[in-house]
Amino acid sequence: MFSDLLPAFGSPLGRARLRVEPEDFAVIELPLVEPAGEGEHAWLWVRKRGQNTDWVAGQLARLAGVKPRDVSYAGLKDRHAVTEQWFSVQLPGRPDPDWNALEAEGVTVVEARRHSRKLRRGALRGNRFRLRLRDFDGDAGALMERAALLNVRGLPNYFGAQRFGRDGGNLEAARRMFADPRRRLPRQKRGLYLSAARSFLFNRVLAERVRRGDWDRCLAGDVMQLDGRSALFAAPECEPELETRLKALEVHPTGPLWGRGESLCSGECARLEADCLAAEAELREGLERAGPELDRRALRVRVEGLQVTPEGSDLWLEFDLPAGSYATVLLDQLVEWA
Repeated sequence: MFSDLLPAFGSPLGRARLRVEPEDFAVIELPLVEPAGEGEHAWLWVRKRGQNTDWVAGQLARLAGVKPRDVSYAGLKDRHAVTEQWFSVQLPGRPDPDWNALEAEGVTVVEARRHSRKLRRGALRGNRFRLRLRDFDGDAGALMERAALLNVRGLPNYFGAQRFGRDGGNLEAARRMFADPRRRLPRQKRGLYLSAARSFLFNRVLAERVRRGDWDRCLAGDVMQLDGRSALFAAPECEPELETRLKALEVHPTGPLWGRGESLCSGECARLEADCLAAEAELREGLERAGPELDRRALRVRVEGLQVTPEGSDLWLEFDLPAGSYATVLLDQLVEWA
């Protein structure tokens, strides 16, 4: 399923091990806003090691004596990692509990501040990563050159393998769900399966654009997205000014997040996407029946400050990615990892 997600810059430049210890995969959330210091929501900056985000939210709800729905966070973070992020807990007219009394292994409340609003899903600029590649066997010099190229040209914005569940199980479950529309599923599972189906179709289109070499260039009829924003605009023609903006990473081509509605793309772009997804009528029609609105996702994202630092036989990688992009996808552009 994932072997056809072509790397944009050539074959991997070596092999390494990842996540030998949770400290080998460190993630710090880059928030959109900072808590103001007053309000009915307690915002908590939490460091966790070896725990998943939903479980931590449940532990905070239990300590505060509130319902799970009163605890929120901007995004899920890796379990097998050391991560830092904001949570918010709604406490109208109530003082903070003693957050230091939290009894959750590997979890520390580093800071607590009040704010007037809850933290909403997706309300983050991105994430800062610090990854350790152990026992690297390859050409470190060539890898540093490719890292420099990623800083300049950006990263193919594939959905990572974790989007599809263990061994692609969520995608196969989506196919079964679409084959039997009368089958009722819990809302959370249904959402996971729909996301897997949309992500798979997007990855198919992006892989074809990578194969053609125009994943970071204009194709007549493309739909463009402004860097760091959700705003879209149609590009029926590839004007020189647009090519200049693409090269500067100010705008990015997009691919489909399948669903109901009319596509904004036209011309050559529309023909490419139709041809690429012609064999996936089951998924396309299932998504159209299920009801998510057709949307677009950038085919490319900006990589901020990618640095590679050798340490003995290991390599340390540090970089920032926007929300919704995958560090493991960046690693796939550099090395084979296990």
